[in-house]
Amino acid sequence: MIKRLFDIAAAAVGLVLLAPLFALVAFWIQRDSPGPVFFRQTRVGRGGSLFSIYKFRTMREKAGEPANDQGQLTLGRDPRITQAGIFLRHYKIDELPQLINVLLGEMSLVGPRPEVPRYVACYPPRVRAIVLSVAPGITDWASILYKEESAILGRAANPEQVYLETILPTKLDYYVRYVRERSFWLDLRIILRTLSAIVH
Repeated sequence: MIKRLFDIAAAAVGLVLLAPLFALVAFWIQRDSPGPVFFRQTRVGRGGSLFSIYKFRTMREKAGEPANDQGQLTLGRDPRITQAGIFLRHYKIDELPQLINVLLGEMSLVGPRPEVPRYVACYPPRVRAIVLSVAPGITDWASILYKEESAILGRAANPEQVYLETILPTKLDYYVRYVRERSFWLDLRIILRTLSAIVH
């Protein structure tokens, strides 16, 4: 209950305070390339329910189909990414609209990152049950560890193989650990570490 109340309060305050930034980002995105301001993608939430995650659009319109054969991964300096998108992704500003998902109850500020169905299908059954037992989050320990994930994948000969065999298992270990150890104070620690990681 405390976690949900904190999520609602923080998301509401955040959306109000960030409204001027949202307006500037929206203007920049539309000036940079034609298309909508927001990007929505189906992700898997608590209990396996599907929802649309919100992000600021960082790719050219009609870039839904991968420019490579690596599924739904973004690799390094992906040619689909706009000039505005490079900046927004680097400072994680593209993730801010997920505060809307938090208000809607689809996400939490802190929790396992929500994956696309394609990769959730690769979770071991026992791990899937644990990870999907809580609301997914905007940030968590794995998000901090893999802040430069797209750059790592961009250097790989087979990005999807590296993701599935190396990165995803590590992420899942962190997700399970979070579910088992979660607390209000742990959430605050993760939020502070996330802000520090973004700034540096």
